[in-house]
Amino acid sequence: MKDLKIATAQFENKSGDKSYNLEMISQLSSKAAQQGADVIAFHECSITGYTFARHLSKEQMLEVAEYIPEGPSIQHLTDIARANNIVVLAGLFEKDIDEKLYKAYVCVDKNGLVAKYRKLHPFINPHLTPGNEYVIFDLLGWKCGILICYDNNIIENVRATNLLGADIIFMPHVTMCTPSTRPGAGFVDPKLWENREQDPTSLRIEFDGLKGRAWLMKWLPARAYDNAIYAIFSNPIGMDDDQLKNGCSMIIDPFGDIIAECRNLGNDIAIAVCTADKLQQAGGYRYKKARRTELYKDILVKDNISEQKVVWMSNENL
Repeated sequence: MKDLKIATAQFENKSGDKSYNLEMISQLSSKAAQQGADVIAFHECSITGYTFARHLSKEQMLEVAEYIPEGPSIQHLTDIARANNIVVLAGLFEKDIDEKLYKAYVCVDKNGLVAKYRKLHPFINPHLTPGNEYVIFDLLGWKCGILICYDNNIIENVRATNLLGADIIFMPHVTMCTPSTRPGAGFVDPKLWENREQDPTSLRIEFDGLKGRAWLMKWLPARAYDNAIYAIFSNPIGMDDDQLKNGCSMIIDPFGDIIAECRNLGNDIAIAVCTADKLQQAGGYRYKKARRTELYKDILVKDNISEQKVVWMSNENL
């Protein structure tokens, strides 16, 4: 496999404003291409916006959602990919001919749709249908997979995607800075964002503390380390509906090391080179080879009733 130069992006999206969001995707894709990136990845629902969907009826969701690949946003992404000679990954709400709704993430190159993934654990709107399969696809000589936000918190999803062949997993999110049962969690005051130029320090303390990046560092590097994969994490920055998000989009290598990260308090990209040698040099590769599946194969297939409890969704007055 040839070295692959990947960019991860962060930007402040506008709820329901596809034209604006696609223009931001276009601008950042152009910037990444000018810096030599082969691929650029954006956050969950980067085309449509995300958190505002918790207020939408099914009829309103159907208006926002698009058919894939026939919808206009896929054509727009294809135009962006062709104009910049770069592969683009971005997210949106999807609908099908039966009016089922999904949280989708797509990979598009200059020829059109390369891959589509549907979130396995959606929760932002009750009318969303969970996806039911892992997706593995070829990208410039590399085997890749996609897991959206909550999907990555179930460790079996990451291991399964890797065992199916993915050496790079794109992990688009809209996360952090929301209430939780864990100590230190909570919303970040939007006023800090409005005052970021005058007082960046106070905002950075909140963004990097347990409400934000410090929580991410408890688990995200472990997903890359344990599976010996490249983890491409993308997250918005700024206001998403009425919630403030902290960005810190990053790329983590198979050793669990951050090799690129967005640190600006605004729209930004970070670029890293993925090299094949790390895939087998990393400890996770050896540990996977040492597995004794006979000890736990029957345990792993025991029935489980899936239950999701998202604290800030169950009590929006937190």
